[in-house]
Amino acid sequence: MARLHLFDLDGTLLHGSSAPVEISRQLGLEAEAVALDRAISAGLIGPPEYATQVHTLWAGLTEAQVAAAFEAAPWLARIREVWAELTRNGDYCAVVSLSPSFFVERLTDWGAHAAYGSRFPAVPFREPVDPAGVLSAAAKVRIADRLCAEFGVTRADCVAYGDSMSDKDLFGAVPVSVAVNADRHLTGLATHSYTGRDLWEAYELVRAA
Repeated sequence: MARLHLFDLDGTLLHGSSAPVEISRQLGLEAEAVALDRAISAGLIGPPEYATQVHTLWAGLTEAQVAAAFEAAPWLARIREVWAELTRNGDYCAVVSLSPSFFVERLTDWGAHAAYGSRFPAVPFREPVDPAGVLSAAAKVRIADRLCAEFGVTRADCVAYGDSMSDKDLFGAVPVSVAVNADRHLTGLATHSYTGRDLWEAYELVRAA
């Protein structure tokens, strides 16, 4: 039976950082983005407010800066190798993140079968972000169900990888989960835990199952 591996982006595939922080670094606005990350992690703001504020922060953002942020980001090692292995085995891999879709969707070029992020307008921005398109922890579960239907699997066939509160609902919905460099919000929820900078090592925890 095929399995569907669901990967978070910020703090999971990206070590100790997030897509908004990496994008903001290109604009010289890293400190502002870090402050927003801390606010949403503490529950002081929700995903729609966070998206609206980073959209404002990125008023001058260009496609070249997005590409530079993606290339320079602190990715875990061997992401593409893990996804190639999953594909060879007949499994599926998808990225589901609250970060902007224009960043997350670049991971399909690395071998992800699907990549979902919060819907942002095209870069450079000519229109506001629509709060209705901003993802949440609950939305990750809905997208997982949609992907299960698309790939012909069930929740029982899913493995989730995440690091924080935004992954809590998904960890509760699937039978196998890997906490990757995780914070306190996932304590006791994951079936496996990994600390390090190599996705293959995290994958090996569930590889033989």
